[in-house]
Amino acid sequence: MRKRGSTIGILGGGQLGRMMATSAAQLGYRCVSYAPEGDNVSGAVSEDFITADWDDASALAAFADRCDVVTWEFENVPVTTARAIQQAKIFPDPLALETAQDRLNEKRFVEGLGGRPAAYAKVDTSQDLEAAVDRLGAPGILKTRRDGYDGKGQWRIGSLRDAEGLRMPEAACIYEAFVEFEAEFSVILVRSREGEIRFWDSARNVHEGGILSASYYPAGEAIAAQVGEARELARKVADALKYVGVLTLEFFATRDGPIFNEMAPRVHNSGHWTIEGAATSQFENHIRAVAGLPLGDTRTTAAAVEMRNILGADIDSAHAKLGDARVHLHDYGKAEASEGRKMGHMTLVTLDTRG
Repeated sequence: MRKRGSTIGILGGGQLGRMMATSAAQLGYRCVSYAPEGDNVSGAVSEDFITADWDDASALAAFADRCDVVTWEFENVPVTTARAIQQAKIFPDPLALETAQDRLNEKRFVEGLGGRPAAYAKVDTSQDLEAAVDRLGAPGILKTRRDGYDGKGQWRIGSLRDAEGLRMPEAACIYEAFVEFEAEFSVILVRSREGEIRFWDSARNVHEGGILSASYYPAGEAIAAQVGEARELARKVADALKYVGVLTLEFFATRDGPIFNEMAPRVHNSGHWTIEGAATSQFENHIRAVAGLPLGDTRTTAAAVEMRNILGADIDSAHAKLGDARVHLHDYGKAEASEGRKMGHMTLVTLDTRG
């Protein structure tokens, strides 16, 4: 267990790191964050921020020496960077990054544990894509195996003609068959160093343009009926990775049960509602886990919760929403409000069924 006043290092400088650092401060810890140059909004709430490239060995070593424990806030931290940190000091194990950063490897890993992803095919050439569409059908989605998020690195394929006319990206890809689903949801868990696992309730996720728009709890009957099976897979994933911290798996609720979509080895956008809507937020529990503290209660404390992402210029009018007594606003402090960029979120909390 890390003593109060210990230093937690965070690889990455985005809003997830910002909210993690806030929770760490609440528990009496200091945070030092590390990321390449950019709009690193976690710097505003960190004791110190180190700006250096991921492959800057001397800067990374100096960062690690200052930290009692190290974690990360987004899944595209290079595995080589994470592995450069002393193994006993970094949580989760970088194996989680290595597994999640390649969509093909991730799906094979989950299948090996009994999970069911959408039908998929490895795609390296235009001929591979045409063969995949011919075998798995269309519509479907072509995705780069690495680095894509929030709809980036993805192309919808509506027919074989679309596949034939597509200019292939210069990257290894995967083709995923379309899944007919009733709803989308996440299973978010926290696992301690000792292997204890606790789950938050699952919310219904709504995406627009590949970006999470909102999450709703209660999630509805279709999701409630499938959460148990999805949790069992998530537990197997966490145990297989000897995971420590918050882990997220995304699913489609279908007529045939939950279909695995993807995993995120970190705190997750669809869990932001836990800040106001649960006894212990995903951010606080992640800090508790990596610091070796007892895990907090994950029970939902509201009758209903809705989380809405605030994208682009919508942040300029977000404060006007505070006239609604249910609203809690989180402005990430980003400088440039470009289209589709996550600038903040708001959570609407209903404390009782009369609200």
